[in-house]
Amino acid sequence: MQIGIRGKQEMTVTADKTAAAIGSGELAVLATPAMIALMEKTAWKSVAGELEPGMGTVGTKVSVEHTAATSVGKTVWCETELVEVDRRRLVFRARMYDEAGEIGSGVHERFIVRNDGFQEKAEARGKA
Repeated sequence: MQIGIRGKQEMTVTADKTAAAIGSGELAVLATPAMIALMEKTAWKSVAGELEPGMGTVGTKVSVEHTAATSVGKTVWCETELVEVDRRRLVFRARMYDEAGEIGSGVHERFIVRNDGFQEKAEARGKA
């Protein structure tokens, strides 16, 4: 895995992605959890093609600033860059935008895992 891998994903702000719908606030604006979900999606998709079959990544840490509100109907997008690789740990820098400019930024950490083993461990934990 090489530092510098970039990703970009976009979405439209719909009613189900608002703070009021998600429960993170009262307003009909893009919810911070929805912004974070797009950040995670952008990061994992950017490196998915670099992994061996059966391998994936899971999010483990997010630090964000949500600096501007985006209303329903607007398009938002995230751009990520892989800035650090430490064995299985991947660190991404992310910036979020809407049509008017930057709406947030942050750092996201993911770990490379074997998908089936990770899923089995999660299910076993649920049975304990």
